[in-house]
Amino acid sequence: MGAPATEEPTTVGAPLVVLSEVNKHFGTLHVLNDITLTVHTGEVVVVLGPSGSGKSTLCRAINRLETIDSGTITIDGVPLPEEGRALANLRADVGMVFQSFNLFAHKTVLENITLGPTKVRGLKAAEADQRAHELLDRVGVDNQAAKYPAQLSGGQQQRVAIARALAMDPKVILFDEPTSALDPEMVNEVLDVMVTLARAGMTMIVVTHEMGFARKAADRVVFMADGQIVEENTPEEFFTRPTTARAKDFLGKILTH
Repeated sequence: MGAPATEEPTTVGAPLVVLSEVNKHFGTLHVLNDITLTVHTGEVVVVLGPSGSGKSTLCRAINRLETIDSGTITIDGVPLPEEGRALANLRADVGMVFQSFNLFAHKTVLENITLGPTKVRGLKAAEADQRAHELLDRVGVDNQAAKYPAQLSGGQQQRVAIARALAMDPKVILFDEPTSALDPEMVNEVLDVMVTLARAGMTMIVVTHEMGFARKAADRVVFMADGQIVEENTPEEFFTRPTTARAKDFLGKILTH
């Protein structure tokens, strides 16, 4: 007897990030409209959609860089804290990689990586240094550890930013258009690191325009338009058989060029 076809992939675990009926307005603009979404441990969810669809706001709401007007967001069963120490601890569990790297310009690459683990996680300096070198090696930039961010290419800086997120040993990493500020030849060096992380079982929520990454690394594609989740499916189904007019229109515009 074969295994039942309905069996879940063994890599995906319990619900980790749960959004329920989340709403957010910027003035009269309804940027997140009744968003309900569950991301499981070990799952890679790629959020696609046209500009202004609410993708980045969704990403930023998950670690409370944006507050929400109504609804609930929980991480590993715990509601998002309002502020203070609890919020700092939550942000340690929810790594974030931004479009613009957000590295500390006045600190070396190594110092950028070790700051969080020593200050928030209480790691000893020697331990934090060793871990930082391991992670920098993993993303292919350990030879740049003594340099400052301005001495690195954009692709190298973004790989450092990924290592910095990993250094906190997070439960999930959010990626907010991590390649959109990069020159085209640097995009793949960052995406390759992200694909490797995805295959190693890291829980990831990725807002991106990179369709190749979505096809290769995502367990699920979430398509947003006008502040709503319009469609969600496996990459294979989404790209070959989109079910909504909005998704068909979006794919028609991007996949024909």
